[in-house]
Amino acid sequence: MALCRPLLLYAPLHRFPVSNPTFFFPEYPCYSCKFTNRRNPQTPFCRTCCSSSSMEAPPQGYRRNVGICLINSSKKIFSASRLDIPNAWQMPQGGIDDNEDPKVAALRELKEETGVSSAEVLAEAPYWLTYDFPPEVREKLKHQWGSDWKGQAQKWFLLKFTGKEEEINLLGDGTEKPEFGEWSWMTPEQIVELAVDFKKPVYKKVLEVFAPYLQ
Repeated sequence: MALCRPLLLYAPLHRFPVSNPTFFFPEYPCYSCKFTNRRNPQTPFCRTCCSSSSMEAPPQGYRRNVGICLINSSKKIFSASRLDIPNAWQMPQGGIDDNEDPKVAALRELKEETGVSSAEVLAEAPYWLTYDFPPEVREKLKHQWGSDWKGQAQKWFLLKFTGKEEEINLLGDGTEKPEFGEWSWMTPEQIVELAVDFKKPVYKKVLEVFAPYLQ
C-alpha cells in the first residue's frame, strides 16, 4: 500500500518543473452565469469572463478530461506526486470515456487513482479549460494512447472528502496502474507552485473559480 510521507517544507502531511512548455486558453464565450453557488442557488460564483470554452463540447483536437479538486474539512486541497515526472505534483484527473457523463468520470477517476469513494460533489466549473502538451509530452502520449491530441480539455469538479484518511490509497482501486507516489493536503498556493509549468495556468483558473469554497 502506497504511503504518504511528510514534506519538510509543507505541513501537515507530505512533492516534483518542465522546461519552457507551451500552453494557451482558446477564446470562447463566457459561461459565467451558469456556475451556481450551491449554498445560495441565486448567487453565481463566476462573475468575470474567462478565456475558456463555455460550450457543451470541448474544442476539437483536445482529449476530453476531468479534473478533481478534492478538499478536506480544513479546506486544504489533495495533491499527489507523479511517479513518471520527478518533483511534479498534481490534482487527480483522467480521461472521459465515450458517452460517459463528466461527473461520473470524475468520481470514477478519483477512486481509480486514490481509492477515495467517500466524497460529495460541491460544484462544477461551467466551462472547459484547455492546455497544450509540450512537444515531448505530446510525442510520448501519441505512442501511449495511439492518438495525436494537441492537449487536454478539462471539466473540473470540486469535491469534499467525507471519509477517513485511511481510505486514501495511491494504489487506487486496482483497475489501473498506479500514477502517484506520495500525497498531501495543500494550500492553493502550494498546488500551483508544485504543478508542472504547462498546467499552472489551468490550476490558477480552477482555484479562482472555486475560491468561494476555499475561504
